[in-house]
Amino acid sequence: MPRRRLPPPAVSALLGVALALTLPPLPTGVLAPFALAGLLWYAARADTPRQVAGRVWWAVFAMTTLHLWWLTAFLGNIFGFAPAGALAFVLYALEGGFFALMAYVVARLVASARGRVWALAGGWGLVEALRFLGPLAFPWPTLGYALLPTPLIQVADLGGVLLASGLILGLAAALASRSRRSVLTLGLVWLAALGYGLTRTPGQGPEQPMRVLRTTFDAFGRASGRLTSEQMVAEQQRASAPRPPGSLVVWSETALSRFGTVPAQLPEFPGPGLSGFGVERQPPLFGLNAVVAVGAGATVHGVNLKARPVPFGEYYPLYRQLPGLYRFVEQGTGLSLAAFSRESARQVQPLTLNGIQYGTYVCYDSVFPWVARELTRKGAQLLVNPSNDGWYQGWGVAQHFWMGRVRAIETRRWLVRSVNLGVAGAVDDLGRPVQVIASGDAVQALDVRPKLLGGQTVYARLGDLPALLLFAVLLGLGWARRHSTLEKS
Repeated sequence: MPRRRLPPPAVSALLGVALALTLPPLPTGVLAPFALAGLLWYAARADTPRQVAGRVWWAVFAMTTLHLWWLTAFLGNIFGFAPAGALAFVLYALEGGFFALMAYVVARLVASARGRVWALAGGWGLVEALRFLGPLAFPWPTLGYALLPTPLIQVADLGGVLLASGLILGLAAALASRSRRSVLTLGLVWLAALGYGLTRTPGQGPEQPMRVLRTTFDAFGRASGRLTSEQMVAEQQRASAPRPPGSLVVWSETALSRFGTVPAQLPEFPGPGLSGFGVERQPPLFGLNAVVAVGAGATVHGVNLKARPVPFGEYYPLYRQLPGLYRFVEQGTGLSLAAFSRESARQVQPLTLNGIQYGTYVCYDSVFPWVARELTRKGAQLLVNPSNDGWYQGWGVAQHFWMGRVRAIETRRWLVRSVNLGVAGAVDDLGRPVQVIASGDAVQALDVRPKLLGGQTVYARLGDLPALLLFAVLLGLGWARRHSTLEKS
């Protein structure tokens, strides 16, 4: 009696689940190349380009569904209706669609299974790079973050998190191709990267004492007005009061807010320090989500806007260019979407206090490496990330902190976070948490002493170019092997 095999969608989904189980916040990232190798091998062996694309779609759909399972609860809370969480599956399907389209093109151009595994690996990297771009950018499940528990992640100062993705993709393709020479070559590359990571040492510089807060305000209560700004400010003032001499205070995202404009004075803030700041405006003007630098005399010294507002959460893509696309929503709800939208920064600049330059960015900005990179290129000596992680559920909080730590490695700067319902504290320039608070039911203060560092990393100078060149090499290897054979069984 012939043995029954699982249908391709089921096999592909299981391979996607295996890959998801190597991604943050699970400490199993060193297994990512092996999980991905199984997926590349299975997809490349499909008979037609359409079947190749289908196998990749099911795998990425399953991987994204597990990795981002917390989004279902998030959407249910946003809409106040638990079944609305099912909308997250539209995103999971869309993510799978991007990779499936890439796989279809690869399979059309590369006939052999052996060539396809290399080309699929290079194409995967290019899709990851493209997900950082455009108004709908959502680069959350990037492979390279899986290497954070290992010294291998230190290559991020050479080519960013995408270069770490390239390490995983290259070894996975070598394993899937079943070529001893390729496995040996990529194994040596991994050993070189491991040696590089093990020899990195923390930078030396003067310390800047700071008091950061971890607040516990209900994010949905704040949004609905159930929790007043006066209550929040009073609790943060109490936590900030007994701080060491020379220490800066850092408050979380939108810890302060105003209607209209950013004022010249903020007497309720115990400066000097940095605080998240929100501005509400009457439509059709968009509001602001920013960080302000406040001196000891309560004077506002500078403002830095959020660079990447959350799509469909803080802004609506192409709203100004194509307002008709959203008109039916506004007419049906009686609301102006502009009232819930936030301006994005046209450029990011460090904020200066007492001669020190702070690279400040807000919450979701930490997912985009170019923001921290641009700030350090302009002289930032320390990264400061006010955030509100109260929107996230489960793994989302840990994943956000995990990704933020890689920004410290890419730029070789210390990172300080003041956060609502997340992980607050300090991370050194090797991406290691030095002092953090991750839980608690009350507002807490933590005194940290981050170091002020200078210099520019290779990644700061070249950006993603090294990673893109690696992806091009993988694609080239696939093209060179487009007629070679890979035995099917």
